Amino acid sequence: MSKAAELAALIGSQTALSNRNLIINGAMQIAQRGTSFAGLGGNAEAYYAIDRIKHLSGGTSAGRYTATQEAITDLAGFPTALKLACTTADTSIAAGEFFGISHYFEGQNVQRIQKGYSTAKSLTLSFYVKGNASATYTAELKDTDNSRINGQIFNVTTSWTRVELTYPADTTGKLNNDNALSFALNLYLHAGSTYTGGTFTNGTWASEVQANRISSSNTSFYDSTNRTFFITGIQLEVGEVATPFEHESYAATLQKCQRYFQKRVFTDADAIWVGANFNATSAYGVIEHIVTMRAEPSGAYSGTLADYKYYSAANTKTPSTMTINSRNSENSSETHIDWSGDLNSGGAGWLRAVGTNAFVQLEAEL
Repeated sequence: MSKAAELAALIGSQTALSNRNLIINGAMQIAQRGTSFAGLGGNAEAYYAIDRIKHLSGGTSAGRYTATQEAITDLAGFPTALKLACTTADTSIAAGEFFGISHYFEGQNVQRIQKGYSTAKSLTLSFYVKGNASATYTAELKDTDNSRINGQIFNVTTSWTRVELTYPADTTGKLNNDNALSFALNLYLHAGSTYTGGTFTNGTWASEVQANRISSSNTSFYDSTNRTFFITGIQLEVGEVATPFEHESYAATLQKCQRYFQKRVFTDADAIWVGANFNATSAYGVIEHIVTMRAEPSGAYSGTLADYKYYSAANTKTPSTMTINSRNSENSSETHIDWSGDLNSGGAGWLRAVGTNAFVQLEAEL
């Protein structure tokens, strides 16, 4: 498509020239949790490496894989991708097995789709993908509020190609206007007959039936330890045309990701918070969230309490316990520490990092 045709398509579909992409972190820029995770698989749902990309594994597969934020130089405009690499093969596929990656959407962020109304909009999904060998996988849109699905197959080659899939409007089932999960994009790379044994929906919206969700032509990602899968530039937009990927600044993408996950890393002598002694052996402090989070987050800190020191007047204490509780707030988290010893009740103090291993993380994922 020429640049003029691309612009005409945007104007003709009345699609905004900015804020088109419903996906957050589609260019795989942000990886707050870390850039490499090994030994993944089994029966688990969790976020690894790339922010906003959830990994889904079910059943009893012995297949295992590594997920990395991969630096790439062979796709102009995209310096990073998500790479999945099979490390343990499993060619005996049990019925209930599945594996894939997903992006979850809050209901209030997908109201522009107008799903369930007579004015419902079609959606176009696009992304860049490659692998070590040719493969066929399934890309599913799922309305989780009304249990409706629409899947299509896509092909992978050994070179970067842009997949473009258009999904028709669905006038059945409105999406809730709230901060809970309402809509999902699922890319399935491995599945057993529980999910492939029926009649694949193949580009048509239908009520969710497990056997109809994934194409029977799906390649198994676990068929060989040579198997790899690279993806970047994911875009989901209103309309029937795949427009050029909407790049945004690193800072803007990071802030969007921090609504769901925030990780603060501290180096030696960094102040973490200022608080007060509750009594002789405990203190409280507040960690302000970088941005308002989707919901009250759960909190965690680095694995050893020796990475922290509490200072109050001329006294120094190493915490013996530390808990993080958001107290029903999306804007700040309360931190409580205890120690052995005595300090003046009501006195002020501050928590500092010792060394380079201290971190605090907050999670409010869908």
